[in-house]
Amino acid sequence: MNLIKSLSTVALLALASVSYAADGLTALKSPHSVDETLQRIEQSLAKRELKVFANIDHSAGAKSIGQTLRPTRLLIFGNPKGGTPLMQCAQTSGIDLPLKMLVWEDEAKQVWVGYNDPAYIGKRHDAGDCAVIPKLEKALQGIAAEATAS
Repeated sequence: MNLIKSLSTVALLALASVSYAADGLTALKSPHSVDETLQRIEQSLAKRELKVFANIDHSAGAKSIGQTLRPTRLLIFGNPKGGTPLMQCAQTSGIDLPLKMLVWEDEAKQVWVGYNDPAYIGKRHDAGDCAVIPKLEKALQGIAAEATAS
């Protein structure tokens, strides 16, 4: 019984750090800076043999036109082993692939990690029953958890 209580407590604490700002977006608070969170994501991706295709610094883009934007970085990554099966279920899901994680600092200086929920992507493309979706969910949850761990 104590194990069940402990697991329930851990689950509630994990959910307390999750906020859904938009349909299909999962966001977790990070206790680290944007740069450190990003580095932790990249380490987690490397461990899972996922390739980073792009690292986009939206803040630098804003600065290049004389504007300001709080730190905001986007990693685009993936592996054909995950993306191909989803596109075989629904080829239009390719518009949402490769996978992405956004790391940003809000107005209160809180850092967040956000990603599109694979179940939402599946639903969006009428492929909610695609067998690869739970695997993608587990991978993204693990990457985000590692990046935001204390």
